[in-house]
Amino acid sequence: MLKSSVDEQEPEEPFDRLGKEERRVWINLAKVLLTLPGALESQLLRDADLTLLGYMILARLSVVPEESLRMSEIAEMANGSLPRISHAVARLEDRGWVTRKVCTGQGRRFTIATLTDAGRAHLAASSPAHVANVRRLVVDPLGDDFLRLGDAVERIVGNLGLPTEVLKRPKAGPAAHPGVGHH
Repeated sequence: MLKSSVDEQEPEEPFDRLGKEERRVWINLAKVLLTLPGALESQLLRDADLTLLGYMILARLSVVPEESLRMSEIAEMANGSLPRISHAVARLEDRGWVTRKVCTGQGRRFTIATLTDAGRAHLAASSPAHVANVRRLVVDPLGDDFLRLGDAVERIVGNLGLPTEVLKRPKAGPAAHPGVGHH
């Protein structure tokens, strides 16, 4: 019978349990982490035929130069694997909201996803209801605490090793995507 790595470790110090208030906050945070994405996605699916990931991809593409990103950049933004992102972008492409183009540069092949006019229009049409839902579920209940929460969450994001920039923009111009011209 195999032992788990937990069983094999010798405790160096006594287990440090969360205090009563820490436990209360942690349990409520876990509830938010587990249920908020589904609540946001339910509204997007119902009203816009978009997953939360799909919405975030369209939104990200809408604010970068040439409305184009390498698939690897989208995966980094979404903290997802390339196969997962490829599947999500393929769904967006099937609906005519993005295009994909295989490019080469510096001896490598890569795929660029680009927002289409239809994708931009769909994002614009779906954003008001999504933002209203974000406000209803998150921003309004927190009131003035929302910005303080943002500062605290940024520390967690950094601790997880993820970029903390909200809109990490790639280098502009042709060097950003060799072999790709204006769209």
